[in-house]
Amino acid sequence: MANHKSSIKRIRQAETKRLRNRYYAKTARNAVRKLRSITVKEDAAALYVKVSSMLDKLAKKNVIHKNKASNLKSKLALHINKL
Repeated sequence: MANHKSSIKRIRQAETKRLRNRYYAKTARNAVRKLRSITVKEDAAALYVKVSSMLDKLAKKNVIHKNKASNLKSKLALHINKL
């Protein structure tokens, strides 16, 4: 266990951030899954705007990698165009 006050605080902060990042990453995965299951093009296009914005924000905060966000957005756009 850490002995310094600052390292104990850092451990607390890291745990809080880890849980927050985990929540937002899971929310994004569920949104992507929901978008992939939609079969109506208009509904999918409306949801795509929200999902791509969410992915961009997560990439900006380093919750997910920027290339992963880009790849997901690209695949989702292809899915919508195929509908």
